[in-house]
Formats: sequence, C-alpha cells, structure tokens
Amino acid sequence: MSRNLVRSLLALVLTLFSFAALAHDSWINRGGFKNAGGEWCCGDYDCKSYTRTISTPTGWLIDGELVPFDEAMPVAPPDAQLTICRRPDGSRRCVFGLKPGL
Repeated sequence: MSRNLVRSLLALVLTLFSFAALAHDSWINRGGFKNAGGEWCCGDYDCKSYTRTISTPTGWLIDGELVPFDEAMPVAPPDAQLTICRRPDGSRRCVFGLKPGL
C-alpha cells in the first residue's frame, strides 16, 4: 500500500513541475519574444522563474549571479516573477522581470 502511495505522490509532483515549466514556456512562446540579437527567447524547457531574488543597485542577484536590470526585456512577466531563459551553454538568452521602482 505505501509503495503505491509513494508512486502516486511522485507522479503528482512530477506533473506539477512539468505544468509550471510549460506555463512559462507557454506565455513566452505565445508572445513570440526575441532578444536584441534576434534569437527566440524560449525553447523547450529552457526558461526558469525565480521567486527568491535580491535586488542590488544595478541588478538582481540570483544564486550568486548578478543579472543586470538593463538585460530585462521590455515586457513584464505575467506572474511578476523574474524569469530567465538560457542557451544550452547556460548563458542568458532573455530576462523577464520588473525593475524595482516600476
């Protein structure tokens, strides 16, 4: 009985995480956003939202990485969370976030 419960809970957690990832890819893909270099902002599962950020005078600090405010796209994310789309090498492709004071 407990084995089935663990499997069910695991399936539920994985499903919830996939919906969260798809939700961000969805609004970014629907918007057809491209960065200044003409690259599409979002591909399959390469965007991540951050709920814990620290604002500095020049940018957001996320997991020890400084993301300058001037990299933010001119579009506010609908969920008001900082969202970063990355290339396969880990470099930032697009940043969606509300700059402090706006």
